[in-house]
Amino acid sequence: MAASSQKEVLSGQACLRSACEKTPLCPELRSQVKCRIPPLVSVVLGLLELGRWACAGPVPGLCRVAIGRERASLKHRISMPVAAGVLLVGVPYSISLAAQWLYGWPNKPGCRKYIEALKPRRIYGLARAVLETLKYLQYGKLYFQWKLWYKDDANRKHYEKGIIFGRRSNKLDLYHRPLGGRGSADTPAPLVIFIYGGAWGSGDRSIYCLLARRMAEELAATVDNIVLIGHSAGAHLSALAILFLIDGRDELFVEAAMQRDIAMAIRGLIGLSGVYNIVDHYEHEQMRAVEYVSTMHKAMNGVHNFPYYSPEHILSTFSPEQLERIPPVSLLHGTNDIIVPAESSTKFSQLLTSMSVRASLYLLPNIDHTEIVTDLMVADRRFYHTVYGCIKQEYNKLTGVCC
Repeated sequence: MAASSQKEVLSGQACLRSACEKTPLCPELRSQVKCRIPPLVSVVLGLLELGRWACAGPVPGLCRVAIGRERASLKHRISMPVAAGVLLVGVPYSISLAAQWLYGWPNKPGCRKYIEALKPRRIYGLARAVLETLKYLQYGKLYFQWKLWYKDDANRKHYEKGIIFGRRSNKLDLYHRPLGGRGSADTPAPLVIFIYGGAWGSGDRSIYCLLARRMAEELAATVDNIVLIGHSAGAHLSALAILFLIDGRDELFVEAAMQRDIAMAIRGLIGLSGVYNIVDHYEHEQMRAVEYVSTMHKAMNGVHNFPYYSPEHILSTFSPEQLERIPPVSLLHGTNDIIVPAESSTKFSQLLTSMSVRASLYLLPNIDHTEIVTDLMVADRRFYHTVYGCIKQEYNKLTGVCC
């Protein structure tokens, strides 16, 4: 029995020595194994040392490296969620709240406006709309071109700046054709009319000086052949002006006889990416979460006035005699427009056609809301000839003037 136990201990000690030789144990353990300590104690110590080596490593330097790597991995695992949180939560909320602070909080009573402002749908929708404006940086070169051209006094021979008109003392710039000049006293000077957009609350006539200059060169009109050309909100106002004149609205502060003469002088409307149904466009703004920062509802004096200022709604109230007085309408719209969807022009064209009003529609591929007007400013722009080709074709039909 004793001999058997001693054989087991010796066998265990031999196994321990074999394991230690194959394992990079520390010198202290090796010396303990070689010493003549009690066999069972040496086995226990050997097992404990093997466990420590397996868990922490026998070399202190390697232990510190392993701990350092674990800490770096932990930091990496922590930093990723933090970065994702900042990107997905912090940035959108900062952008959206800053935009609402600058342009207006939701039209809700008391603290409800802040609750509405913090809704995730509004936060992410408005943040996306703000980030989409970064694409306007590509027009930096064009910006300096029109700024320098408008400030250069040498170009004053091409136009008259700041002509005051209307009861509110608004101002316009009148551009002359480069060859025809202003004409004689008996011959009306060629004329181009353009009504710019800007969401009914922004924009400046100086921005469109290059466009007006190009239109003065490309198009020809006389005082008896007026064609209104407008972009975005300007297209809406152009359509509204024609319909108000035909309807004889008192708010125009123009005598009835004068309204009839002006309406008869208008040969047509060319609308570029226009808004023709304010109710529909407000729903589109709600989908983009920009309805409260947009100036449209303020310009229309409240949501309740949307039908009153919608050309589509006004058409539905016209008599057959009034419909006959509506001049031809030509609509151009880019298919890549996300600010005013192409459906705006499509629906308006279909309504005009159903009411026997002459209308034409051009859906221009790969053109967005801005390009349809900025590319008219300089001849080397990508869509210059595409857009002007459509405009000049319709302009010839409307006026009978060869451009």
